[in-house]
Amino acid sequence: MNRKRVLILVNDNKPGARREVEALTPWLRERVELTGIVSILENPPSLPLPADLCIVFGGDGTLLAAARLLAKEGVPLLGVNMGKLGFLAEFNVEHMQIHLADILSGSVRPTRRMMLDICVRGKDRQGLCCLAANDVVISAGPPFRVIDLAVDQGKNHISRYLGDGLVIATPTGSTGYTMSLGGPILEPTLEAITIIPIAPHSLSLRPIVVGSDQPIFVRAARLNTGTTLIVHGQVNSAFQKDDVLEVRRSSCHALIVPHPGRSFFGTLAAKLQWGQSPHHTNS
Repeated sequence: MNRKRVLILVNDNKPGARREVEALTPWLRERVELTGIVSILENPPSLPLPADLCIVFGGDGTLLAAARLLAKEGVPLLGVNMGKLGFLAEFNVEHMQIHLADILSGSVRPTRRMMLDICVRGKDRQGLCCLAANDVVISAGPPFRVIDLAVDQGKNHISRYLGDGLVIATPTGSTGYTMSLGGPILEPTLEAITIIPIAPHSLSLRPIVVGSDQPIFVRAARLNTGTTLIVHGQVNSAFQKDDVLEVRRSSCHALIVPHPGRSFFGTLAAKLQWGQSPHHTNS
């Protein structure tokens, strides 16, 4: 029987990540065909493909970067958390070793996470075009005056957003920046999009959830010279007068291997301490 092909992506900025990879390499070589060990910090990373699985050593941000790189290849991603929170990178090293055989055999199947096709088109230019598994942000930028954005979905006008910017997020992104802005948490396999204003100059403007069957268009009525489009907090591009941001549901999906011992809501309870009694100390 052919051994499964496994690619390792490692974030060398995470303390101990490279050391863990080096320690695990002999163990992995006994069980899989290790196609390569690549630093996510290479620009761009040189990915030896094809692969049946990519093990990502880093944090949630590293896993999101891997999703942008590998979604079109349909490679499942297993996140080994070397960071802090670990909503997406659910495994530690020990649990990865325990469950790897079941993952490779197909007993543990990856979940399909909706992604977005992000494209900026200007009057005289073609701007940034890329995939997003998490969110895309329009940030006001210097000189930090409020900006004015008009948002439509298909032929339907949604609203004008006057404030510090806007976040458009997938369900995967609902536990990221959008959560800190008061947006709803969405079950990650939904095919929906959240639109969240940043510091809106209207108390009536609230985050909304829309279907993903029609594209979203964002046009600027007023911008700052430093207004910036940000994908995943990792890819930045200027957003200029006459630019239009087009956001569509992608035909690609991020394939994220879930921890078989946890559920999405169990992870929320553990990470956000839902339903836990407040800790009291005796005085």
